[in-house]
Amino acid sequence: MTTVLIADDQPLQRFGFRMLLESQDDMTVVGEAANGAEATRMTAELAPDVVLMDVRMPGLDGIEATRRIIAGGGRTRVLILTTFDLDEYAYAGLRAGASGFLVKDAQPEELLSGIRAVATGDAVVAPSLTRRLLDAYVHHLPVAKQSDDSPDPRLASLTEREREILEVLGQGWTNTEIAERLHLAESTVKTHVGRILAKTGSRDRVQAVILAYDTKLVKPS
Repeated sequence: MTTVLIADDQPLQRFGFRMLLESQDDMTVVGEAANGAEATRMTAELAPDVVLMDVRMPGLDGIEATRRIIAGGGRTRVLILTTFDLDEYAYAGLRAGASGFLVKDAQPEELLSGIRAVATGDAVVAPSLTRRLLDAYVHHLPVAKQSDDSPDPRLASLTEREREILEVLGQGWTNTEIAERLHLAESTVKTHVGRILAKTGSRDRVQAVILAYDTKLVKPS
């Protein structure tokens, strides 16, 4: 059973989400939050599998709430709801540690499949779309304190092959594309990706793409 916390300042929106989710045999809503502060507190108390997080809420917004939830180090994953798929809120949500985002006018089946995917550790956004977001909004990144010739410690444990695969992950390649272009079995690529996530502490593939930008393995196009 996947447990979900709904965070949205609109009561009617929360009601609609609850009705949809509780119509599913494999989902249950464990709580509702009307703002980011409530969402953060309730996540700490209830440890839901997924938080369905609206961005624009009074007081603490959904982006800062996501950042605090992820910083808490629990197993809860966040699925951001935005108005447009390529906007600054989607970008900020992923940077804050969300495992994906969906537009608010998504079809019900898209929302349900998105929640299920996030709950099982997948990311609900294609790496290629993440790359487009980063290219569009990367100027918001803080200036790195390290000099360009200083190796980033987050990459220190990676093998040469793993660094190569992280770089092409950052360019938005799928496992199939990586396997074809680097002449590897797709199962081998999946193993490498799993090791990259574990070694770098990336929660999912999307966070690995962001890491590739942060460490300058990939530069904006």
